[in-house]
Amino acid sequence: MSNPRDLCIVGVAQQTVRPPGQAPEPLVSWEQVARAAAEDAGAPDLLATLDAIQVVYCQTWPYDDPAGRLAERLGATPGHTLYSGIGGTIPQVLVAQTAEAMQRGELDSALIVGAEALATKKALKRAGEKPAWSFRETPPSPFPWTPPPAVELAHEVFQAWETFPLWDTARRAARGSDLTTYSREMAAVMAAMTPTAAANPHAWTPEVLTVEQVQTASPDNRYVGWPYTKHEVSVMDVDMAAALLVTTAEKADALGIPTDKRVYLASSSYAEDPAGVAERDNMAASAAMRITGRTALQAAGIDLGEVTCFDLYSCFPSSLTLASDALGLDPLDSRGLTVTGGLPFAGGPGSGYLLHGIATSVERLRADGGHALVTGVGMHMQKHVAAIYRTTPGWTAAPDVQAEVDAAQPRRALVDTYDGTATVAAYTVAHDRQGPQSALLVLDVPAGRTLARVYEPDLLEDAESRELVGVEVKVTTDAGKNTASW
Repeated sequence: MSNPRDLCIVGVAQQTVRPPGQAPEPLVSWEQVARAAAEDAGAPDLLATLDAIQVVYCQTWPYDDPAGRLAERLGATPGHTLYSGIGGTIPQVLVAQTAEAMQRGELDSALIVGAEALATKKALKRAGEKPAWSFRETPPSPFPWTPPPAVELAHEVFQAWETFPLWDTARRAARGSDLTTYSREMAAVMAAMTPTAAANPHAWTPEVLTVEQVQTASPDNRYVGWPYTKHEVSVMDVDMAAALLVTTAEKADALGIPTDKRVYLASSSYAEDPAGVAERDNMAASAAMRITGRTALQAAGIDLGEVTCFDLYSCFPSSLTLASDALGLDPLDSRGLTVTGGLPFAGGPGSGYLLHGIATSVERLRADGGHALVTGVGMHMQKHVAAIYRTTPGWTAAPDVQAEVDAAQPRRALVDTYDGTATVAAYTVAHDRQGPQSALLVLDVPAGRTLARVYEPDLLEDAESRELVGVEVKVTTDAGKNTASW
């Protein structure tokens, strides 16, 4: 049932600045895409009367008052401003929270915007220069980060490129696939996104790659966190910005925004898997992905076959393989898994990628109609959101499914230190430009789960040559850190 207070997206804008090193500071980009979104809506005067301005966390530059500074540039005096936390789910969570506020009568219009200029910042650093940008917060606020469990801290588990491969090695073993076959399957999923990136005017790397080019390690496509090559890893050093301009349906009517410009949020579902990478009982699947995807579809009143386009979060292959499993979707479905080309190719601007996924979905729906399923993944495969968008009104609040997810995803007790025999549950090998440096192992032990590192070159080579999941290893601990050998 339609409701005059249903949220609809009336304006979208995206901006990609190439070559690297040419982008303006993020505040300028926020203003540029905000004004472009208002022009897209055919309502340039709306910016001055916004009820809310929400800015996605910016890794590029620590502004003293991000949303307030943007409001000044737009000539706006919103009653609500927000600067978000971090994570790949953030933009959709902001849209969903805005929809709820609109239903309560608290907001009629809002701007959600994000930008990164990390490629320009990197180019300046290489030239021995520093950005001369405005309104720097001094000292900067603490990074909005929740420390991981103690066993992850002790083993220096911080980088997503080292945790996301864990899920794929566990999935590979659960499926009984050999290393070569599974590597090719992952590469095929990633390569299938590149024609979309090549056709996307906003993509950071608009080129078509073959499965062999994605899969084959080379000096230009080295392993990062084995078995992932660079072509299978999100590219964060980009200069990209995007904005969503949203209103209630009745506000859009009052502004005279044509119905063919409007795309409605039909449903949105959010839940979390355990935060610790070793806590999840089944490392080859995500209960939160499965339940949020199902819930979003049910709340929208559709099934998977009625989805006309997808933008599944694609920071690494595992975010796509586990999402496909969760939805019951063929990873090579003819509808494609992305409308942008994916984070490794279209670009992954920090916490803001979903702004691009949603904006491009809006453009697709305006042109073709139908339903878009958009997902987000945050932190180390912990946070999950799924949403349905369509061109017809009718929003349904999805139920809170966290208790169901917790019941479906038992937690393993974490063991900080361990001496003895353990069984490998998942693993990866971290590379730098010189080659393999260490392996990270998730281990089953009698009291639960622990982590261990491996540094011996011959063991690292062996780990990449055969299936290590299910193998028994010997673990010793020293100064709070476990080391494994076999």
